[in-house]
Amino acid sequence: MSDHSDSNDSHELNNLDDSLDDYIAEQDIVDSFARMFANKFKARLAALRAGLSCRRSGTRRYIRRNREEAHNLLVADYFAEIPTYSDAMFRRRFRMRRPVFLRIVSALSEWSPFFTQRVDCTSRKGLSLLQKCTAAIRMMAYGTPADELDDYLKIGESTALKCLKHFAKGVIANFAGRYLRRPTCEDVERLLQVGESRGFPDMLGSLDCMHWQWENCPVAWKGQFTRGDHGVPTLMLEAVASYDLWIWHAFFGVAGSNNDINVLNQSPLFIEELKGEAPRVQYTVNERRYNTGYYLVDDIYLEWAAFVKTIPLPQIEKDKRFAQLQEGARKDIERAFGVLQSRFSIVRRPARLWSRASIGNIIKACIILHNMIVEDEREMVTTPLDLNETPGSSVVLPLEMKVGGNTCFADVLQRNAGIRDRSTHTQLKRDLVEHIWKRYG
Repeated sequence: MSDHSDSNDSHELNNLDDSLDDYIAEQDIVDSFARMFANKFKARLAALRAGLSCRRSGTRRYIRRNREEAHNLLVADYFAEIPTYSDAMFRRRFRMRRPVFLRIVSALSEWSPFFTQRVDCTSRKGLSLLQKCTAAIRMMAYGTPADELDDYLKIGESTALKCLKHFAKGVIANFAGRYLRRPTCEDVERLLQVGESRGFPDMLGSLDCMHWQWENCPVAWKGQFTRGDHGVPTLMLEAVASYDLWIWHAFFGVAGSNNDINVLNQSPLFIEELKGEAPRVQYTVNERRYNTGYYLVDDIYLEWAAFVKTIPLPQIEKDKRFAQLQEGARKDIERAFGVLQSRFSIVRRPARLWSRASIGNIIKACIILHNMIVEDEREMVTTPLDLNETPGSSVVLPLEMKVGGNTCFADVLQRNAGIRDRSTHTQLKRDLVEHIWKRYG
């Protein structure tokens, strides 16, 4: 009995020794890891106290760019009395004539201290105004990356992006009041005369939407900004253009998953009409009087009195002639989109910025510059006075004078119903078909 108990005690002692050895081995491993982490932490702390960078790339490198020489070369190439490159080359590379560009440069120099040549702490002159504006317009015109301008203009990538954002804001602040406005009474009168000469009395322009791909759309938003027919995230632009490619209305920023009707429901296109602040028009088509101007649109839009759509699958000659002229005149907005994208390649290529506000400023600035170029290069056509010519049937009435700033809600509802009236749309299309057939058939 005693021999059996002694064997059990010895076995338990052996197990205890093994457990103790395992515990000591585990503690040694834990201590070694603790010492390793402690050494790394002490080394990191010592580096921070010494003011050293912990990045693997090392300390930041300073590139001494010869900004003065780049400015002198830029002036000699394009802005000297006898520049190296001709006016045609300037127009091709800057997308506008030299006086227009210098007008923008002058306005920006008075708008913000950013567009001035400042001196740093070492008494060295910084980038000139021409270098900053040239960097921005080159990025907009060619859609080039920001660091591609470094070899010629000696401007860093981050500075070039900052120039682009400030340039867009400056163009909007200084020129949007004139070049991104609604038509005045004189503009409406000219548009009505041109529309009547094309067979569409009281036509104010053509309306449509375009998509701009957003390459750096946040992942959480991609489903909201992606539509099946495009397959990539996009932002939508709604615009109205006239025969001379002038863009009178621009509404940008709606998610690409919407269609043109959704964009129209959020658009301020008819705000002035609803308030009663838009120029009033009266015109006669097929001996019938109308009081609402209209836009030429495609088939997706609703049958409103403010829209004139084509006739799908026309069967008789009258309808075929109307569809031909309507679809031809409606191409004004398509042409405007094409010219805008070819003139400013940044709009044709995917947007690489992260902020929707910055993207919106850039496309608005492109539209303003586009209208400035259209105004500068518009051909002045003089129409001789012909007393035997039949006078036009469109009349622009002066604005109604209001007393007080409040708008009657009942008047707003009445104007809204007039814009959306389907029966007026149907009757107007019939009268236009007869009018065009009498004139061109």
